[in-house]
Amino acid sequence: MDVKGIKKIDIHVHATAYPSYSPKVYEGTPKLSAEQIIEIYDKLNVEKGVLMSLVSPESSSEIVTSADVKSIADKYPDRFLWFMGLDPRMCGNSAEADLSKHINYNKELGAKGIGELTAHLYCDHPMMDNLFYHASLCDMPVTIHIAPGLGKGYGIVDDLGLPRLEKMLKKHKNLKILGHSQCFWSEISSDITEEYRNRYPKGKVTEGRIANLMRDYEGLYCDFSAGSGLNAFTRDPEYTARFIEEFSDRILLGYDMVCPLNTHQYKYDDFLLKMIDDGYLTPENYYKLVRGNAIKLLKL
Repeated sequence: MDVKGIKKIDIHVHATAYPSYSPKVYEGTPKLSAEQIIEIYDKLNVEKGVLMSLVSPESSSEIVTSADVKSIADKYPDRFLWFMGLDPRMCGNSAEADLSKHINYNKELGAKGIGELTAHLYCDHPMMDNLFYHASLCDMPVTIHIAPGLGKGYGIVDDLGLPRLEKMLKKHKNLKILGHSQCFWSEISSDITEEYRNRYPKGKVTEGRIANLMRDYEGLYCDFSAGSGLNAFTRDPEYTARFIEEFSDRILLGYDMVCPLNTHQYKYDDFLLKMIDDGYLTPENYYKLVRGNAIKLLKL
């Protein structure tokens, strides 16, 4: 198999629909435009990217709505797919809100999932529970960003060991969650501490909570993106090889590019190709990570 010829699907990317108005908050630069992303994709042999909405105010100085990402995907239908924006406080700020109406409306418009979910509530908060219930009911995968505590950054909040995430996976049997962020990926190793869980821990991996949760809950997927995913996989290639071999059907490549200064996407490609050269990654599993799993999950 010629792995360099495989057209990739990026499961996680951010863009602005309005480059002229995008605030310059990323090291003095605005969010990437669709055209800038396409230029990068052409260098990396990426066929399509999944645009993330950002509708919770905690996550960004620039709200990115479902309409924003759909408009980009409509302009470049051969290059982009999109996830709808959903906050559990929408439609009445109630744990009884019928979010299925909102989800199904966007699903009919072409949304392939929900996310990036960054609302700053506990993962098992009644309104978050309600969102996961309706996502499960509507068969829509959800990309989540996990934060370490209330008032500590952005993202849904869980404790060390991810007990609240487990509670939701256990309760909603058909729920599909794409795990993401430092607080998710640091749990690849059991030696993680409260102090370092929102950082980029180094060193050899001693099997942690992610592997245990993946074994117990088929609805948990890994969004292998950003510096957090790259750090988790590169810190111990020998463990990464075992992790990929066991969970090869539920790991999806994402770059999580946000601004023009991002370069980690190139490091991802270099790392994965080196894993193949070193005998740690089979071409078949490489295909699953960079394309096959996205096709299956998003029903492309």
